[in-house]
Amino acid sequence: MEEDTKPLLIPVGGDESTYGIMNIQFNPEDFKCKRPFHVEPTNIVSADDDMQRVSDEASAMNKRIHYYSRLASPSDKALVAPDHVLPAPDEIYVYSPLGTAFKVDSCTDGYGKNSSIVTIFVIWNTMMGTSILSIPWGIKQAGFTSGIILIILMGILTLYCCYRVVKSRKMIPLTDTSNWEFPDVCKYYFGSFGQWSSLLFSMVSLVGAMVVYWVLMSNFLFNTGKFIYNFVHDINVTDIVPGTNGSNKVICPNAASDHPPQNRSMIFSSGNSTDFQLFEEWWSKSQTVPFYLIAVLLPLLNLKSPSFFAKFNVLGTVSVIYLVLLVTVKAAHLGIHLEFSWFTENEFFVPEFRVLFPQLTGVLTLAFFIHNCVITLLQNNKNQENNVRDLSIAYFLVGLTYLYVGVIIFASFPSPPLSKECIEQNFLDNFPSNDIMSFIARIFLLFQMITVYPLLGYLARVQLLRQVFGNAYPSVFHVLALNLAIVGAGVAMARFYPNIGGIIRYSGATCGLAFVFVYPSLIYVISLHRAGQLTWPTLIIHIFIILLGLANLIAQFLF
Repeated sequence: MEEDTKPLLIPVGGDESTYGIMNIQFNPEDFKCKRPFHVEPTNIVSADDDMQRVSDEASAMNKRIHYYSRLASPSDKALVAPDHVLPAPDEIYVYSPLGTAFKVDSCTDGYGKNSSIVTIFVIWNTMMGTSILSIPWGIKQAGFTSGIILIILMGILTLYCCYRVVKSRKMIPLTDTSNWEFPDVCKYYFGSFGQWSSLLFSMVSLVGAMVVYWVLMSNFLFNTGKFIYNFVHDINVTDIVPGTNGSNKVICPNAASDHPPQNRSMIFSSGNSTDFQLFEEWWSKSQTVPFYLIAVLLPLLNLKSPSFFAKFNVLGTVSVIYLVLLVTVKAAHLGIHLEFSWFTENEFFVPEFRVLFPQLTGVLTLAFFIHNCVITLLQNNKNQENNVRDLSIAYFLVGLTYLYVGVIIFASFPSPPLSKECIEQNFLDNFPSNDIMSFIARIFLLFQMITVYPLLGYLARVQLLRQVFGNAYPSVFHVLALNLAIVGAGVAMARFYPNIGGIIRYSGATCGLAFVFVYPSLIYVISLHRAGQLTWPTLIIHIFIILLGLANLIAQFLF
């Protein structure tokens, strides 16, 4: 029986750590990079070819290497494929739920070729999605002081859970997990339930992101079209909503009702008011503009390969930098307006602590969400020993960005004359459509979202249809039906429930329950238990983390 466990091929001569067959010397750093050179990870989609992700030659070579690797012991490097037989690396992209797409080049030296600075920047850029627009509103809902505390605590908690995701593969014994993604780890521990549940929660995050995008694109397109029409026709329009006076006007759109205002405007011009009324009838934020987007985005969703749009991922960075600039300039002109009232609310200010704080934690769960693709991002880091440090720095920078934008917008919001309750779920809605800086921000964000939306749709299509039909493009009918369902959800939300803060927190708390709180903690506890290293304090701490995630989800429906 012992003979059956021995490898069929034994290396000939030399030091096994540096020599292979025929005394060919190998670089130990190349070993893990090249074996195997192609995998089918759950979270990565080849954006260059939808039907066939690698060539037949590459697939055949991959199968040979897998076969040969079974003939020798895992420590034997004799059967590592040399460079000249490996196909050219395919381009792959990693997608964040509410952010952009980033190219991850195949590694050539060690695990990857990105420096720590590049790795930190990529993680920061991936996490900085549309949630940043709702952070000031979340601070208002939680209270200024408790909002700041929650951002810090949620950043630390999600960072720890992300750290557990990164370490989860290494806790699996006697298995080569160097090319595994986190869903593969979930499948290892929980079987088909882990595989399908991770798919479900991933789809929740993707569809939630696409719905938020549709609502925001309708908003940005409406305000952009309104600005251009008024500028071309030399029309001076003021919204019939409370606001401040002066060149840096701030408005309170939700003052008249609990629902976002539509085209309530008053003309101060000698132009043709009939034409303007006709324009407002056909250019409505909820009645018409969400439907106009279908003509642009539905054809893009049906493209087999959206790789062209991935080239515009730099717009995400530009948009965030410009938003930080906009916030800084507006705060410099508006000044600071703060009054600390710890538990009582008055006409212009909110308490420092409010029972609505779960609405902020729901937003922050998605704002700090990168757990489903962090392994891939860190695999491309040249110095693997710095992964934890680089991940921590990236989280620190993300939290600092959220704090800066949220605190500055809340503190500079002019109270009085306006109440802090006027802060919108998309803080750009607090600036009128004729504000130049806000107009530029909306243009940036609109174009960025139009380029990212097909990428998110492509990832949703591949994840769902490949699992159900075994093919990412089974037929035009299946793809069109899926895309129509996603587009219909976006139009319906933009039409009847343009509440981006609510959509973000619901989808964030739902997908975060699995990927942020439950799976990382359960996997860690199970792995320690199997190794005989589980202690009561560790068990209690991680059960508490799971309960926090569950409470976070339940609270979204109570407040």
